[in-house]
Amino acid sequence: MNSIPSNNNPRPRHSDMVIKVCGNRYPDNIRDVGALAPMLMGFIFYDASPRSAIGLDPQAVKDLPEYIRPVAVFVNATTDDIHATCQRYGIHYVQLHGDESAEQCQTLKDLGYSVLKAIGVDKTTNWESLKPYEGVVDAFVFDTKTKSRGGSGRKFRWQSLENYSLSTPYLLSGGIGPDDVDAIVEAMRPGMAGIDVNSRFESAPGRKNVLQLANFILSLRKFNENESTSKPLWEKK
Repeated sequence: MNSIPSNNNPRPRHSDMVIKVCGNRYPDNIRDVGALAPMLMGFIFYDASPRSAIGLDPQAVKDLPEYIRPVAVFVNATTDDIHATCQRYGIHYVQLHGDESAEQCQTLKDLGYSVLKAIGVDKTTNWESLKPYEGVVDAFVFDTKTKSRGGSGRKFRWQSLENYSLSTPYLLSGGIGPDDVDAIVEAMRPGMAGIDVNSRFESAPGRKNVLQLANFILSLRKFNENESTSKPLWEKK
């Protein structure tokens, strides 16, 4: 993911936005969401989540189009468990949504994984506290801080990102819904690589409303008529 825009780059173009759809768990719905060509699709391997993909047939993930990158999401799992799950599902991207250390992130990087580190954000968040992850993780995922570790459908104060000055790019997450296109466009600034959507696009936990997602993705992409879905941003040459 080395080509994701960083804070040293100009404001990212809408056509370059990474779109991640997280919390997928039903094979038929996974196929339908995959047909919309998001760059990333998340699968939560955390048994306390109502969107847990534990037990999902690995073929449902392996059958995704090659230009979609599946992301395995974990909460305070051991490195061995993460590696075993990713090997079973053929996943090379991991998102750590718990209290994982920079050292564990580096260990996973050394194993060949691209690593996203989710950070729960509230009014007490200190961006400088994330410095140990600089140069280690590929991107942060800034989500609303809750006891449930995500999927709350609630936004944090996006304006707080005006003070974010680290070089690691990030995905904006937490409570993004079908009517938030204009707010996302307004929130775009250097460092923001894209968005991560989940619970507000569901008809039931883990089952995405494909029509809502399709309209939302098309609305974002309308800002650039040359939007490409054939190759992920970080593999463009």
